[in-house]
Amino acid sequence: MGNLLLAIDPGTVDWSRAQFALTAIYHWLFVPLTLGLAVVMGIMETCYYRTRKEFWRSAARFWQRLFGVNFAMGVATGIILEFEFGTNWSNYSWFVGDIFGAPLAIEGILAFFMESTFVAVMFFGWKKVSPGFHLASTWLTGLGATISAWWILVANAWMQYPIGCTFNPDTMRNEMASFLDVAFSPFAIDKFTHTITSAWLLGAAFTVGVSSWYLLKKRHTELAVQSIKIGSMVGLVSALLAAFTGDNSAYMVAKTQPMKLAAMEALYEGGKSQGLTAAAFVNPFKQPDYQNETEPPMRIAVPNMLSLLATHSADGYVPGVRDIINGYTKDDGTREPSLKEKMERGRNAIAALKAYRGGQKTKTNRQILERDMKYFGYGYIKNAEQTVPFIPINFWAFRIMVGIGMFLILVFAGMLFFIYRKDITRSHWLHWIGIALIPLAYIASESGWIVAELGRQPWTIQDMLPTWTAVSDLSSSNIALTFFLFLILFTTMLAVEINIMCKQIKKGPEL
Repeated sequence: MGNLLLAIDPGTVDWSRAQFALTAIYHWLFVPLTLGLAVVMGIMETCYYRTRKEFWRSAARFWQRLFGVNFAMGVATGIILEFEFGTNWSNYSWFVGDIFGAPLAIEGILAFFMESTFVAVMFFGWKKVSPGFHLASTWLTGLGATISAWWILVANAWMQYPIGCTFNPDTMRNEMASFLDVAFSPFAIDKFTHTITSAWLLGAAFTVGVSSWYLLKKRHTELAVQSIKIGSMVGLVSALLAAFTGDNSAYMVAKTQPMKLAAMEALYEGGKSQGLTAAAFVNPFKQPDYQNETEPPMRIAVPNMLSLLATHSADGYVPGVRDIINGYTKDDGTREPSLKEKMERGRNAIAALKAYRGGQKTKTNRQILERDMKYFGYGYIKNAEQTVPFIPINFWAFRIMVGIGMFLILVFAGMLFFIYRKDITRSHWLHWIGIALIPLAYIASESGWIVAELGRQPWTIQDMLPTWTAVSDLSSSNIALTFFLFLILFTTMLAVEINIMCKQIKKGPEL
């Protein structure tokens, strides 16, 4: 197994990663808007159900039309994304398919069919079912999309924090030992809550942006004002929740993926009472000399804040890149092995597995596998450089996400203030800011996923399977060809969606 995996063409790894990243980035342009608009249109239809005013029915149907266009595009890209696990990442699928496939199967059987069923009632049932049943269908469509996101995020969280499984040397596969541990791991819960609240935030920003355009054009004023009011309330609440859940996510990352946290902070040498970097000069195009530098130039930090976020203690110990490579002692007194030790134990596990599979099913080999299997992936690591993510991307993507998030909180609060003062229709400068929220929210959303995925490199599964051992044995030229075909396809789909959405927005609500 080891020799086969190490013989994979490096170009195959790079193109497989690029193709998956391309698909995921395009897919994530559609998903958060689906989740966010589901809340907005649900609230508006609830207003119609309670008041029976035709205005609210018209408003709900308008946002539902935009939801429908985006929903269809998200489904198309999502299906392709799941197929890539079997085509480009077959070693990964074989090694952990028993675990990873379960939440994806549940998502397809339960959540996707649920949202697909009720979305039909939502669009075509206005005059065919009772108002109460139609309202329930609208909310259940959004709930189905949210449940779908839950199972997909459970699968992603397991890749970053693999628990609830055991390795079976007879089948050469990781097998699920506890479904509950996989489905409700603390990492999965934090990832879900942070992702969903950030999706609501994006949906709110989209609602405010479209409505601000209407006010700028002096069209559909009542729809615009009420939509800004609802969008700003949803946005403010979700932004504050995203900040809170982000704090929990940082704590989990510090516990399970310390190298990712060190890359996010450009923290080369850790210690106790670490400050959170507010600003610093990190060259965005060059990996810093983390082996020799003590901290990035022109660093401005909030005292003790990183320790507080990472350990929930102001004087807690946070390891830097060099500490993780050389080994360090945690606050509880336990020692984290050095990279060299992990690599040695990983190679021991690979050798024991090879001997076991060769017929030497001895007690000694079993004991080595049980002891060192947690470091199995490190047996394929050749040097320290392979374990350090590209620091500049993680450093800047994290700050872009946080900075835009703080700006959105201020804008949503300002929008509500101007609505309260009844000045929202006259404040043209605020309308331009509202329109700018749409691209800003997307940038923040994509930046968050860049940190989550690039920050865990080189691992396909944390500590268990590096990327170059997870790919299929395919020609890099074939993957490069499909990369550009997907690029053309996804870009065309995005252009079509934007064109349809713009036409629907220009058309406005049906009166």
